[in-house]
Amino acid sequence: MKVFRYVLMGLGSLAVVVGVALLALTQTRDDLSKFSAYVEQRNNETARAVTVTYMGNTNLLISDGETSILTDGWFTRPSTLDVAIGKIEPDLDAIANGMERGGVGKLAAIIPVHSHFDHAMDAPEVARRTGGLLVGSESTANIGRGWGLPEEQIRVIGDGDVLRFGDFTVTMILSRHFAFPNAAMRDAALEEPVIAEPLVPPVGALDYKEGGSYTIHVAHPLGSLLLQGSAGFIPGGLDGVKADIVALGVGGVAAQTTSYQSDYWEHVVRVTQPRKVYAVHWDSLTDPLADQPVMPNLLWSRVLDFQAEAGVAYALEHAAKDGIEGALFPMWEPVTLFSE
Repeated sequence: MKVFRYVLMGLGSLAVVVGVALLALTQTRDDLSKFSAYVEQRNNETARAVTVTYMGNTNLLISDGETSILTDGWFTRPSTLDVAIGKIEPDLDAIANGMERGGVGKLAAIIPVHSHFDHAMDAPEVARRTGGLLVGSESTANIGRGWGLPEEQIRVIGDGDVLRFGDFTVTMILSRHFAFPNAAMRDAALEEPVIAEPLVPPVGALDYKEGGSYTIHVAHPLGSLLLQGSAGFIPGGLDGVKADIVALGVGGVAAQTTSYQSDYWEHVVRVTQPRKVYAVHWDSLTDPLADQPVMPNLLWSRVLDFQAEAGVAYALEHAAKDGIEGALFPMWEPVTLFSE
């Protein structure tokens, strides 16, 4: 009996240690306040302009005052527990609140960069509310179909496809998703990349398959923007593509090798020759969207090796070395990218 009691005591002590460790991780936040000087200030241009309103992750509302395009359209932030072992679905209240705070009204298109839940899960509901066209891979289309979005409001695209919305020309360029350093996570998230039939939530987070990752190039008579949503790349995939501004996904890039980091910068930023780089996709996947211009990064993002602080520093430091302006978007505030 004494041995049994000691075993129970030992297990109890272990549980306490694990609990304290997990609590410590949950309470540990990346300190992004050091980058506050890089947060772009709202510019109240009165002339014709192209603006971007940032709403976390790779949610960019791009507008010239007449036509508006939204990338991703993801506002739901499910709990860490639900993402890890439960089921998730669009949070209608979070979508409504996010759209109101970001000034999302009528849209020409909603374009997820790929079909993982943190990019495409809410897109069909945003399309339903705004009348916009849901644009993406067959997997993104099946997320829309599973939500009941009518087929005429869905557009399946492929590598190199060009779409026109008002004065905007959008080119979809096949890319690669960030390769998680953890092999088990990499296999779970990327090994089976296709959603082959309509996906009806609630479902597991990993049921939102990648579906193919795309670089989104948005050209307008006033200027051009390139969104690299995931920190993956195809060598030579952007050869010949130029952009005035690059919105660079930095989630996880700090967990990669120095060689990978250099190649990522070379094949996405240097080749496109922007004058300015904004770091995006650094925030937590399970923290509620915040009012602050930079958001905390909690346990789940650490498990995924997102490393927010180091990722943002990577973009800003590389930009400075190349003589490119580095910046962060403010939350919920339109920023003028180009104007007459």
